[in-house]
Amino acid sequence: MITRITGRLTALTHEAATIAAGPFEYEVYIPEFVRRQLQGRLETDVSLRTIEYLEGTPGRGNLTPRLIGFMSHAEREFFDAICSVDGVGVKKALRSMVRPVREVAVAIEEQDVKQLSALPGIGAGLAERIIAKLRRKMAKFALLVQAETPAAEVGERGVVNDAYEALLSLGHSAPDARQKIEQVLESGKKFKSIEEILEEIYRSQSR
Repeated sequence: MITRITGRLTALTHEAATIAAGPFEYEVYIPEFVRRQLQGRLETDVSLRTIEYLEGTPGRGNLTPRLIGFMSHAEREFFDAICSVDGVGVKKALRSMVRPVREVAVAIEEQDVKQLSALPGIGAGLAERIIAKLRRKMAKFALLVQAETPAAEVGERGVVNDAYEALLSLGHSAPDARQKIEQVLESGKKFKSIEEILEEIYRSQSR
C-alpha cells in the first residue's frame, strides 16, 4: 500500500494533484483544504501522505485503484475518522472537506450541527451522526494548527490530547481548555508530559 508520495507537483486541479516521482506521474485526489495548501507550489517538490482505495462496483469487476493525498499524518487520520461514519464514505468526504481540519474538528467537538450541515453533502442528520461517533475523539485535531507546529508532531500530540482531557476533567469547558493549551504551545516549548503542560498553563495565569 502506498502511504506517502514525494515528488514534483506538475499539475493541480480542484479534484487532484499530479506528482512526478521518478519515471512515473501519479494522480492523487485531494480535498479542498489540501488543494488550498498546495496553491502556489507548482513545479516544486511536495510530499503527501496518502490513502489508497478502490473505486467502482466489486460485483462487476471494474474496480480502479485511487490515491487520496494529505499534507500531514494528522489530516489523513482525520479523514479516515470521517469516512468511518455510516453514510459518509470516501467520495462524500472528499466533497465535503472544504474547511481546514481544525475548524471541522472544533465544530464536531462543540456539537455545532449548523456549521457541519453547511459542508457540501452533509445534512443535519449526517452531521448528528458524525458528532455522536466522533465528538470525543476530536481533541487532537481541534488543537491542530498546521503541520509544522509542535502540536502536530505525533508524540507530542498525544501529550497535548491528554492534557486537554485533563483540563476538561478539572471543569474547564472545551473552548477554554483549547485556548489555554494553544496559548502555551505558541511559546514553541516542547512538552514531554501532561504535568509540564498544566504547570506552564497555571504558571502563565499567575503572571
